[in-house]
Amino acid sequence: LYDEIVENPLTTGVTFSGGEPFIQPTPLSIMAKILRAKGYNIWAYSGFVFDKPANDPQRRRLLELCDVVVDGPFVLAKKSLELDFRGSSNQRIINVQESLKQNKVILMEGFK
Repeated sequence: LYDEIVENPLTTGVTFSGGEPFIQPTPLSIMAKILRAKGYNIWAYSGFVFDKPANDPQRRRLLELCDVVVDGPFVLAKKSLELDFRGSSNQRIINVQESLKQNKVILMEGFK
């Protein structure tokens, strides 16, 4: 996987999604650490709300390597095609590094 990522000159970031990235935090933390060292940004989509990985030591290691997390489960009743990078209005686009620094959820600016 690493080779496929770095061989593509157009790739500047990687998104962990599908299934639940925070259920397999150890291998993804290894990949995220290597990619961040190479200058890639890291996004993750999680059905968990931000507090769950933030308050679990193993999951937090992966969280600390992410730039952005889109959190929360998709809720059909809150579905919207007008939202950027998410499917339902309960999901948030979180600035992970700033959130960890301030110890509260800080949303990314510039997205609807």
